[in-house]
Amino acid sequence: MIKILKWLSVVSTIGMAFILMGGALVTKTDSQDGCGDSWPLCEGQFLPTVISPELVIELSHRLVTGIVGFTVLALAILAWKYIGHVREVKFLAFISVFFLVLQALIGAAAVMWSQSDFVLAAHFGISLISFASVFLLMLLVFEIDKKFDTKSLFIQKKHRLEIYAITIFTMFVVYTGALVRHTEANLVCGDWPFCSNAAPLAFADYSLEQWIQMGHRLAAAILFIWTIILFVKMMKNYRHHRVMYWSWIISLGLIFSQVFFGAMIIFTLLNLGIALLHAFVISCFFAMLSYFILLATRSAKDEKENRNTENDTSSFNN
Repeated sequence: MIKILKWLSVVSTIGMAFILMGGALVTKTDSQDGCGDSWPLCEGQFLPTVISPELVIELSHRLVTGIVGFTVLALAILAWKYIGHVREVKFLAFISVFFLVLQALIGAAAVMWSQSDFVLAAHFGISLISFASVFLLMLLVFEIDKKFDTKSLFIQKKHRLEIYAITIFTMFVVYTGALVRHTEANLVCGDWPFCSNAAPLAFADYSLEQWIQMGHRLAAAILFIWTIILFVKMMKNYRHHRVMYWSWIISLGLIFSQVFFGAMIIFTLLNLGIALLHAFVISCFFAMLSYFILLATRSAKDEKENRNTENDTSSFNN
Protein backbone atom coordinates (compact mmCIF):
# COMPACT_ATOMS: atom_id res chain seq x y z
CA MET A 1 0.00 0.00 0.00
CA ILE A 2 2.89 2.38 0.72
CA LYS A 3 4.08 1.89 -2.87
CA ILE A 4 0.62 2.82 -4.15
CA LEU A 5 0.60 5.86 -1.87
CA LYS A 6 3.96 6.96 -3.25
CA TRP A 7 2.77 6.79 -6.84
CA LEU A 8 -0.51 8.48 -5.97
CA SER A 9 1.24 11.27 -4.07
CA VAL A 10 3.62 11.95 -6.96
CA VAL A 11 0.78 11.97 -9.51
CA SER A 12 -1.29 14.25 -7.28
CA THR A 13 1.60 16.67 -6.76
CA ILE A 14 2.33 16.85 -10.50
CA GLY A 15 -1.38 17.24 -11.14
CA MET A 16 -1.61 20.14 -8.69
CA ALA A 17 1.31 21.79 -10.49
CA PHE A 18 -0.67 21.49 -13.74
CA ILE A 19 -3.67 23.09 -12.04
CA LEU A 20 -1.53 26.02 -10.92
CA MET A 21 -0.04 26.44 -14.38
CA GLY A 22 -3.46 26.02 -15.98
CA GLY A 23 -4.94 28.74 -13.80
CA ALA A 24 -2.06 31.06 -14.64
CA LEU A 25 -2.48 30.23 -18.35
CA VAL A 26 -6.19 31.05 -18.19
CA THR A 27 -5.44 34.44 -16.65
CA LYS A 28 -2.51 35.32 -18.90
CA THR A 29 -4.41 34.46 -22.09
CA ASP A 30 -7.64 36.15 -20.92
CA SER A 31 -9.46 32.84 -21.25
CA GLN A 32 -11.49 33.15 -18.05
CA ASP A 33 -14.58 33.95 -20.14
CA GLY A 34 -13.85 31.21 -22.68
CA CYS A 35 -16.87 29.24 -21.52
CA GLY A 36 -19.13 32.23 -21.04
CA ASP A 37 -20.87 32.48 -17.68
CA SER A 38 -21.59 28.74 -17.45
CA TRP A 39 -20.01 26.33 -14.98
CA PRO A 40 -19.04 23.50 -15.03
CA LEU A 41 -20.26 23.23 -18.64
CA CYS A 42 -19.10 25.56 -21.40
CA GLU A 43 -21.82 27.82 -22.78
CA GLY A 44 -24.30 25.54 -21.02
CA GLN A 45 -23.39 22.67 -23.37
CA PHE A 46 -21.61 19.38 -22.78
CA LEU A 47 -20.01 19.65 -26.23
CA PRO A 48 -19.84 23.31 -27.30
CA THR A 49 -20.64 23.93 -30.97
CA VAL A 50 -18.34 26.92 -31.34
CA ILE A 51 -14.73 26.14 -30.43
CA SER A 52 -12.27 28.96 -29.70
CA PRO A 53 -8.73 28.88 -28.28
CA GLU A 54 -10.01 30.55 -25.10
CA LEU A 55 -12.69 27.88 -24.71
CA VAL A 56 -10.14 25.07 -25.13
CA ILE A 57 -7.83 26.59 -22.49
CA GLU A 58 -10.61 27.21 -19.98
CA LEU A 59 -12.29 23.83 -20.51
CA SER A 60 -8.96 21.99 -20.32
CA HIS A 61 -8.23 23.69 -17.01
CA ARG A 62 -11.60 22.62 -15.64
CA LEU A 63 -11.09 19.02 -16.81
CA VAL A 64 -7.61 18.81 -15.28
CA THR A 65 -8.92 20.26 -12.01
CA GLY A 66 -11.71 17.68 -11.91
CA ILE A 67 -9.45 14.70 -12.66
CA VAL A 68 -6.75 15.79 -10.22
CA GLY A 69 -9.45 16.43 -7.64
CA PHE A 70 -10.25 12.71 -7.59
CA THR A 71 -6.57 11.73 -7.24
CA VAL A 72 -6.10 14.19 -4.37
CA LEU A 73 -9.23 12.87 -2.67
CA ALA A 74 -7.97 9.30 -3.04
CA LEU A 75 -4.57 10.31 -1.66
CA ALA A 76 -6.16 12.05 1.31
CA ILE A 77 -8.37 9.04 2.16
CA LEU A 78 -5.61 6.45 1.81
CA ALA A 79 -3.05 8.57 3.67
CA TRP A 80 -5.55 9.12 6.50
CA LYS A 81 -6.20 5.36 6.68
CA TYR A 82 -2.70 3.94 6.35
CA ILE A 83 -0.32 6.60 7.70
CA GLY A 84 -2.73 8.64 9.79
CA HIS A 85 -0.57 7.92 12.84
CA VAL A 86 2.00 10.39 11.49
CA ARG A 87 1.40 13.67 13.29
CA GLU A 88 0.72 15.96 10.32
CA VAL A 89 -1.02 13.58 7.91
CA LYS A 90 -4.68 14.03 8.90
CA PHE A 91 -4.41 17.81 8.96
CA LEU A 92 -2.72 17.94 5.55
CA ALA A 93 -5.17 15.43 4.09
CA PHE A 94 -8.06 17.64 5.17
CA ILE A 95 -6.69 20.98 3.96
CA SER A 96 -5.49 19.52 0.63
CA VAL A 97 -9.07 18.56 -0.22
CA PHE A 98 -10.67 21.60 1.44
CA PHE A 99 -8.57 24.19 -0.39
CA LEU A 100 -8.86 22.33 -3.69
CA VAL A 101 -12.65 22.48 -3.40
CA LEU A 102 -12.47 26.11 -2.25
CA GLN A 103 -10.39 27.17 -5.23
CA ALA A 104 -12.81 25.41 -7.59
CA LEU A 105 -15.76 27.21 -5.99
CA ILE A 106 -14.02 30.59 -6.21
CA GLY A 107 -13.22 29.87 -9.85
CA ALA A 108 -16.86 28.99 -10.47
CA ALA A 109 -18.02 32.16 -8.70
CA ALA A 110 -15.66 34.23 -10.85
CA VAL A 111 -17.23 32.74 -13.98
CA MET A 112 -20.87 33.01 -12.92
CA TRP A 113 -20.69 36.34 -11.10
CA SER A 114 -18.38 39.25 -11.71
CA GLN A 115 -15.63 39.56 -9.09
CA SER A 116 -13.21 42.40 -8.39
CA ASP A 117 -9.56 42.02 -9.33
CA PHE A 118 -8.62 42.18 -5.65
CA VAL A 119 -10.84 39.16 -4.90
CA LEU A 120 -9.69 37.19 -7.96
CA ALA A 121 -6.03 37.70 -6.97
CA ALA A 122 -6.64 35.53 -3.89
CA HIS A 123 -7.47 32.55 -6.13
CA PHE A 124 -3.84 31.76 -6.91
CA GLY A 125 -2.89 31.93 -3.22
CA ILE A 126 -5.59 29.42 -2.33
CA SER A 127 -4.37 27.12 -5.10
CA LEU A 128 -0.87 27.50 -3.73
CA ILE A 129 -1.91 26.28 -0.27
CA SER A 130 -3.61 23.24 -1.80
CA PHE A 131 -0.49 22.48 -3.87
CA ALA A 132 1.80 22.83 -0.83
CA SER A 133 -0.37 20.52 1.30
CA VAL A 134 -0.30 17.80 -1.37
CA PHE A 135 3.46 18.29 -1.76
CA LEU A 136 3.93 17.84 2.01
CA LEU A 137 1.75 14.73 1.99
CA MET A 138 4.05 13.32 -0.68
CA LEU A 139 7.11 14.03 1.46
CA LEU A 140 5.47 12.38 4.48
CA VAL A 141 4.69 9.27 2.43
CA PHE A 142 8.33 9.00 1.37
CA GLU A 143 9.44 9.76 4.94
CA ILE A 144 7.82 6.52 6.10
CA ASP A 145 10.74 4.43 4.80
CA LYS A 146 13.32 6.92 6.11
CA LYS A 147 14.05 8.60 2.80
CA PHE A 148 14.38 11.81 4.79
CA ASP A 149 16.18 11.79 8.14
CA THR A 150 14.70 14.62 10.20
CA LYS A 151 14.50 13.12 13.69
CA SER A 152 17.83 14.58 14.80
CA LEU A 153 16.98 18.03 13.49
CA PHE A 154 16.08 20.72 16.01
CA ILE A 155 15.33 24.23 14.73
CA GLN A 156 15.90 26.98 17.27
CA LYS A 157 12.93 29.15 18.25
CA LYS A 158 14.36 32.35 16.73
CA HIS A 159 14.80 30.58 13.40
CA ARG A 160 11.34 29.02 13.61
CA LEU A 161 9.82 32.49 13.99
CA GLU A 162 11.73 33.71 10.93
CA ILE A 163 10.47 30.76 8.90
CA TYR A 164 6.89 31.53 9.91
CA ALA A 165 7.33 35.21 9.11
CA ILE A 166 8.93 34.76 5.68
CA THR A 167 6.23 32.26 4.70
CA ILE A 168 3.47 34.75 5.56
CA PHE A 169 5.33 37.47 3.68
CA THR A 170 5.70 35.15 0.66
CA MET A 171 1.90 34.81 0.57
CA PHE A 172 1.70 38.60 0.42
CA VAL A 173 4.20 38.67 -2.46
CA VAL A 174 2.19 35.99 -4.27
CA TYR A 175 -0.99 38.03 -3.80
CA THR A 176 0.59 41.19 -5.21
CA GLY A 177 1.90 39.18 -8.18
CA ALA A 178 -1.57 37.79 -8.86
CA LEU A 179 -2.97 41.30 -8.53
CA VAL A 180 -0.52 42.48 -11.20
CA ARG A 181 -1.92 39.85 -13.57
CA HIS A 182 -5.58 40.51 -12.84
CA THR A 183 -5.25 44.29 -13.15
CA GLU A 184 -3.27 43.82 -16.39
CA ALA A 185 -0.37 45.73 -14.90
CA ASN A 186 2.33 43.39 -16.23
CA LEU A 187 3.83 45.81 -18.74
CA VAL A 188 2.82 49.21 -17.36
CA CYS A 189 6.46 49.77 -16.39
CA GLY A 190 8.74 49.50 -19.39
CA ASP A 191 12.00 49.26 -17.45
CA TRP A 192 13.47 47.07 -14.72
CA PRO A 193 14.17 47.23 -11.80
CA PHE A 194 12.54 50.68 -11.68
CA CYS A 195 9.38 51.63 -13.50
CA SER A 196 11.50 54.11 -15.44
CA ASN A 197 15.24 53.81 -14.98
CA ALA A 198 15.65 57.34 -16.31
CA ALA A 199 13.40 58.74 -13.55
CA PRO A 200 13.39 56.13 -10.74
CA LEU A 201 11.80 58.43 -8.14
CA ALA A 202 8.98 59.90 -10.22
CA PHE A 203 6.32 58.48 -7.93
CA ALA A 204 3.92 61.38 -8.50
CA ASP A 205 3.46 60.28 -12.11
CA TYR A 206 2.47 56.70 -11.28
CA SER A 207 -0.92 55.33 -12.25
CA LEU A 208 -2.73 52.82 -10.01
CA GLU A 209 -1.45 49.96 -12.17
CA GLN A 210 2.12 51.23 -11.89
CA TRP A 211 1.81 51.44 -8.11
CA ILE A 212 0.59 47.82 -8.09
CA GLN A 213 3.48 46.73 -10.34
CA MET A 214 6.14 48.56 -8.34
CA GLY A 215 4.61 47.46 -5.05
CA HIS A 216 5.01 43.86 -6.20
CA ARG A 217 8.60 44.47 -7.27
CA LEU A 218 9.44 46.04 -3.91
CA ALA A 219 7.86 43.13 -2.01
CA ALA A 220 9.71 40.64 -4.26
CA ALA A 221 13.02 42.46 -3.65
CA ILE A 222 12.49 42.29 0.12
CA LEU A 223 11.70 38.57 -0.14
CA PHE A 224 14.83 38.01 -2.25
CA ILE A 225 17.14 39.75 0.26
CA TRP A 226 15.39 38.14 3.24
CA THR A 227 15.81 34.66 1.72
CA ILE A 228 19.54 35.22 1.20
CA ILE A 229 19.97 36.38 4.81
CA LEU A 230 17.99 33.44 6.14
CA PHE A 231 19.95 31.06 3.89
CA VAL A 232 23.22 32.27 5.45
CA LYS A 233 21.81 31.74 8.94
CA MET A 234 20.59 28.25 8.11
CA MET A 235 23.92 27.26 6.55
CA LYS A 236 25.71 28.54 9.64
CA ASN A 237 23.53 26.63 12.10
CA TYR A 238 22.23 23.55 10.25
CA ARG A 239 24.65 22.77 7.43
CA HIS A 240 25.42 19.36 8.96
CA HIS A 241 21.75 18.35 8.62
CA ARG A 242 21.40 16.97 5.11
CA VAL A 243 17.72 17.83 4.75
CA MET A 244 18.16 21.46 5.79
CA TYR A 245 21.37 21.86 3.78
CA TRP A 246 19.96 20.72 0.45
CA SER A 247 16.49 22.16 1.01
CA TRP A 248 17.88 25.64 1.59
CA ILE A 249 20.19 25.37 -1.41
CA ILE A 250 17.15 24.48 -3.52
CA SER A 251 15.20 27.38 -1.99
CA LEU A 252 18.01 29.82 -2.75
CA GLY A 253 18.15 28.61 -6.35
CA LEU A 254 14.38 29.04 -6.64
CA ILE A 255 14.38 32.63 -5.38
CA PHE A 256 17.19 33.57 -7.78
CA SER A 257 15.22 31.95 -10.61
CA GLN A 258 12.09 33.80 -9.54
CA VAL A 259 13.79 37.19 -9.75
CA PHE A 260 15.35 36.27 -13.11
CA PHE A 261 12.04 35.22 -14.65
CA GLY A 262 10.32 38.29 -13.18
CA ALA A 263 12.80 40.53 -14.97
CA MET A 264 12.56 38.49 -18.18
CA ILE A 265 8.80 39.05 -18.25
CA ILE A 266 9.54 42.73 -18.85
CA PHE A 267 12.41 42.19 -21.26
CA THR A 268 10.47 39.64 -23.36
CA LEU A 269 7.26 41.71 -23.29
CA LEU A 270 5.27 39.14 -21.34
CA ASN A 271 6.42 35.98 -23.07
CA LEU A 272 3.89 33.31 -22.09
CA GLY A 273 6.45 30.59 -21.35
CA ILE A 274 8.49 32.90 -19.13
CA ALA A 275 5.37 34.07 -17.31
CA LEU A 276 4.30 30.48 -16.60
CA LEU A 277 7.78 29.61 -15.32
CA HIS A 278 7.58 32.65 -13.05
CA ALA A 279 4.35 31.29 -11.53
CA PHE A 280 5.73 27.75 -11.28
CA VAL A 281 8.94 28.74 -9.50
CA ILE A 282 7.18 30.76 -6.78
CA SER A 283 4.86 27.76 -6.25
CA CYS A 284 7.88 25.51 -5.66
CA PHE A 285 9.47 28.11 -3.38
CA PHE A 286 6.31 28.33 -1.27
CA ALA A 287 6.16 24.53 -1.09
CA MET A 288 9.72 24.47 0.28
CA LEU A 289 8.85 27.07 2.90
CA SER A 290 5.85 24.96 3.87
CA TYR A 291 8.20 22.04 4.43
CA PHE A 292 10.35 24.20 6.71
CA ILE A 293 7.21 25.10 8.67
CA LEU A 294 6.45 21.40 9.09
CA LEU A 295 9.97 20.81 10.44
CA ALA A 296 9.74 23.90 12.65
CA THR A 297 6.47 22.78 14.24
CA ARG A 298 8.07 19.42 15.05
CA SER A 299 10.93 21.21 16.79
CA ALA A 300 8.45 23.36 18.71
CA LYS A 301 6.58 20.23 19.81
CA ASP A 302 9.81 18.55 20.95
CA GLU A 303 10.87 21.67 22.84
CA LYS A 304 7.54 21.84 24.63
CA GLU A 305 7.66 18.16 25.57
CA ASN A 306 11.22 18.47 26.87
CA ARG A 307 10.28 21.51 28.91
CA ASN A 308 7.28 19.69 30.41
CA THR A 309 9.50 16.69 31.22
CA GLU A 310 12.03 18.93 32.93
CA ASN A 311 9.26 20.63 34.94
CA ASP A 312 7.84 17.27 35.99
CA THR A 313 11.29 16.06 37.03
CA SER A 314 11.92 19.26 38.97
CA SER A 315 8.58 18.99 40.75
CA PHE A 316 9.27 15.36 41.62
CA ASN A 317 12.71 16.18 43.06
CA ASN A 318 11.28 19.00 45.14
